[in-house]
Amino acid sequence: METVIKFNRQKREINVWYALLTLAIMIGSMLYTVVVLQQAPHIPLLIGTSAAIIITLCHGYKWDEVEEMMYKGIRHALPAIVIIMLVGLIIGSWIGSGVVAAMIYYGLKLISPTYFLSVVVIICGIVALAIGSSWSTMATVGVASMGIGISMGLSPGMVAGAVISGSYFGDKMSPLSDTTNLAAGLTNVDLFQHIRHMFYTTIPGLIISLIVFFILGQMYGSNHLNQGRIDEIMKAIDQSFIISPWLLVVPLVVIVIVALKVPAIPAIVIGIVLGFFTQIFFQGDTLLDAVKALQVGYTLDSGNEMIDTLFNRGGLESMFYTISLTLVAMTFGGLLEYSGMLKALIQVILRFAKNTGTLIASVIVSCIGTNVTCSEQYISIIVPARMYASTFVDHGLHPKNLSRALEDGGTLTSVFVPWNTCGVFIASTLSVSVVEYAPFAILNFIVPIISIIYGFVGFKIVKLTQSEQKFFQQQEALVE
Repeated sequence: METVIKFNRQKREINVWYALLTLAIMIGSMLYTVVVLQQAPHIPLLIGTSAAIIITLCHGYKWDEVEEMMYKGIRHALPAIVIIMLVGLIIGSWIGSGVVAAMIYYGLKLISPTYFLSVVVIICGIVALAIGSSWSTMATVGVASMGIGISMGLSPGMVAGAVISGSYFGDKMSPLSDTTNLAAGLTNVDLFQHIRHMFYTTIPGLIISLIVFFILGQMYGSNHLNQGRIDEIMKAIDQSFIISPWLLVVPLVVIVIVALKVPAIPAIVIGIVLGFFTQIFFQGDTLLDAVKALQVGYTLDSGNEMIDTLFNRGGLESMFYTISLTLVAMTFGGLLEYSGMLKALIQVILRFAKNTGTLIASVIVSCIGTNVTCSEQYISIIVPARMYASTFVDHGLHPKNLSRALEDGGTLTSVFVPWNTCGVFIASTLSVSVVEYAPFAILNFIVPIISIIYGFVGFKIVKLTQSEQKFFQQQEALVE
């Protein structure tokens, strides 16, 4: 039976200076460890966690209460951890079955390097829109796109940026997306009204991204094309796997069943099972080979270094680094949120929100700050939604302005934080560091900028009528 600890409401509040001290310790140790020592971010996060524990205990909390804060933070990450484990399995399964190889093979055969980056944005956007998951899109279509792009001689960071831009566009605009439903639900906004309102910031961001990637394709696609190397890679793939258009049925089935509103986890499991049996019956591998591909990833020794780099990956064990970092990050995030440190920081930001422009900018800055400090995309939506909901209504602003800002600032910027669950997932799945892909994740940094500009110029900022304002104030009172 789970023990529920009731927090003592009379404990001393932790003021903003202690919250800033905790962040300074974490960020300082993070910069030194990651940049100077070039080590993983786990230890800096543990140092920040230790500082948060000491400060919380000094403010009168008991150890049992502090422990419960950490556990509550970890609980937020459990759905993400399940997805991360399944992604490791599906990558191993689809590489072993030849599905990824077939996607790379036909991609190299059909797509021109000049238009490749723009095509990747569009395809990833369509898939993510259909299935409502940027992670699942990146783990399947994204992995294949990386293989095609690298084979063409394009920069891994550039290709990853195209994958991320398309995947997050589709995820953000999909009615099946968890973050989209979360932002709408927390602000009492109709889901499709929320999506329509996001069109005004997200579509311009997508258009700018496509233009930039088209230009990059013109600049680098033809110049770096080595047809001899591409022919060599296609030959090596053909020798290492049985390639057939029938292999593309596996990802098609997964896309169709998710489009039929089957939840993401069962859909990914179906994809894993299909890949597992395809490896045995289509590629002719043994049961042991298929199990090993799921556990430790697929192993290939083709004699071609690039081919081996592309296909020696996946498996459950490849995700243990990501899982451990997620757990450590969420422990730190749980302490910041439930001790009140995050609330203290956001309340200071609210003091500067005097008009619509500064209010929307404050939401986006708060979302970014939450992504940095709490390391989780969902918390970057949940906490600012709680803090700003009544403020928007009191200022006569429709809550859909808030729901849009939450997605523009929270969902999209999570990819830029190396220790955030999204940053960690992308780096491990696409095998590209955050530093490499960040300049090319164009949609993800353009949309927040557009959103802030709209706030200051008043473009597509919806005001509340008096009756609407009264209604939403009543809704907020019920929540409180």
